[in-house]
Amino acid sequence: MTNAQVIENVSRVVTCGTGAPLLGPAMRELGVLADEPCVAVRDGRVAFVGARKDLPKDFSKARRIDGEGGVLTPGLVDCHTHPAFVKARAEEFEMRVAGASYEQIAAAGGGILTSMRAVRQADDRALVFQTARNLRRLRSHGVVVAEGKSGYGLNLKDELRQLRAIRDAGEQADMHTVRTCLAAHSIPAEYRGVAGGKDAYLQLVIDEILPQVVAEGLAERADIFADREAAFDLAQLQRFCEAARNLGLRITVHADQLREDGGGEIAAKYHADSADHLEYLDPAGTDMMRAHGTSAVLLPGSTYVLKMDRWADGRFLVDQGLNVALATDFNPGSSPVCNPAFVMNLAVMYCGLTAAEALAAFTANAAHALRLPPGEYGVIAMGSRAAFALWDVDDEREIAYYAGSNLCEVITCPGWRS
Repeated sequence: MTNAQVIENVSRVVTCGTGAPLLGPAMRELGVLADEPCVAVRDGRVAFVGARKDLPKDFSKARRIDGEGGVLTPGLVDCHTHPAFVKARAEEFEMRVAGASYEQIAAAGGGILTSMRAVRQADDRALVFQTARNLRRLRSHGVVVAEGKSGYGLNLKDELRQLRAIRDAGEQADMHTVRTCLAAHSIPAEYRGVAGGKDAYLQLVIDEILPQVVAEGLAERADIFADREAAFDLAQLQRFCEAARNLGLRITVHADQLREDGGGEIAAKYHADSADHLEYLDPAGTDMMRAHGTSAVLLPGSTYVLKMDRWADGRFLVDQGLNVALATDFNPGSSPVCNPAFVMNLAVMYCGLTAAEALAAFTANAAHALRLPPGEYGVIAMGSRAAFALWDVDDEREIAYYAGSNLCEVITCPGWRS
């Protein structure tokens, strides 16, 4: 059989369901196969998953892939990243360790503005090269699907360049990317210190940047950092959501990260795909999100790096029946973290998730948070994409247990992205 593969000699296959989000107690039911399981692939899609003894005979001559006794899971879905950056910010890391806050670094002209200057100065070749490098870092830790945000251009030209770079870098890194325009990430330097500058820049985003993104088909979604002090207030958030929705863009929101701002509630009001961060989400926001199907994306990597004393209450969100996902928030400032297993460990240690729930949150639930086609990503099921993570562990719970270790190899089969 041409273009067929069989992954065998694995101790366990963790299917993570069939494609629907795993809610509440279902997050701990991962569909584990442990009776000499194998997975057969044809033309980049899963054609069989089950016991080796039940493998269809027409796969007898398929190419074999030796799992070396490891645990096979779906390739991970990282549903919140900022990969289009060209310069690390290690000097700010030192400032933070010395006691500087997120707001203090930003007020000194650092933070997002540092990355903005680097992106604006880089030519297209360098921007694509560095973005592909960042995506490969994620891929080396099990990620096969990455949502990638712009937000370090903060003008029309450079926001578009970032989104093109994420598209082109995804091809180079053999990653499926979901592109999100985050032009409303911060206020660029040229609009600061000017009366009405924040409103004027937001109007530029609404009137020029988002329409051009749509015209060129560069992104499916729009994002905004909702914070009344660090970025945009609730009135501005609502203006943005109205405009994005009218342009046919799906919405996601950086919400309730540094203080309780009501961002999660507004995100739900506009039927956002997700509200992300949520360290300070209040119960009213939780109720709205559940009612409107807005996913809760937790980013404990940034909570850790920012040395915050408040973590998102993942246990409460799971028990309330929300679709809870995890992501790395990989970026050069607040979360230079490209290892999902480490993020899973943080979610278990500080956000109240179990190890099984953390894996569900990086697979099936993350795929749903991005509104990926059901049954294609984040699961191992008939018809799903042939992109897997093979872990050098004896049990899937050990993925979160070995904190910070890279025990993963990505397996992708020809045609998986077709």
